[in-house]
Amino acid sequence: MPTTPAGLLLTPGAGADRDHRTLKAVEERLRLAEPPVPVERVDFPYRQAGKKIPDRAPVAVAYVRQQAEQLADRLGVGTERLLLGGRSYGGRMCSMAVADGLPAAGLVLLSYPLHPPGKPEKLRTEHLPDLDLPVLFVSGARDPFGTPDELAAHTAAIPGPVTRITLPGTHEVKDDDAVAAAVADWVAAL
Repeated sequence: MPTTPAGLLLTPGAGADRDHRTLKAVEERLRLAEPPVPVERVDFPYRQAGKKIPDRAPVAVAYVRQQAEQLADRLGVGTERLLLGGRSYGGRMCSMAVADGLPAAGLVLLSYPLHPPGKPEKLRTEHLPDLDLPVLFVSGARDPFGTPDELAAHTAAIPGPVTRITLPGTHEVKDDDAVAAAVADWVAAL
């Protein structure tokens, strides 16, 4: 596989849209990378329809697949040359699409929602053993959706190479430059 992925499809968390500041920071950092990595930020169908309640997983996963295939077509590559990811819900939907068979070069999972806040028994990990590709997790040290220790324990089920970066903050890491730098450094090392 070529050392640089052909592009990155980025998706927002459930309460945000494609213009979330962290997604924009990642896009800007990768645009300035050498070589640059094209980034496409997309909104899920519920957001496009003006709704507040996120799409159920089958709808969102199908949408990730469709958007990845369209981006790959525009770039003249297969989806196996793309990175997929996003914040929270968006990153989770991308990881589920890959676990469901969508080929990708890697996953960029920002503030991955391992479980709902205060409900560590309601894990969202059943698909992790199907992720046989490089995966980056960037999370806040005090994220109520999953502590660094919980993330380390549960992502050990991923057969592909896993990189976990913990930054100061909660689920909404405030230092967008640090998040974007973590993503860019990881992409450059692929």
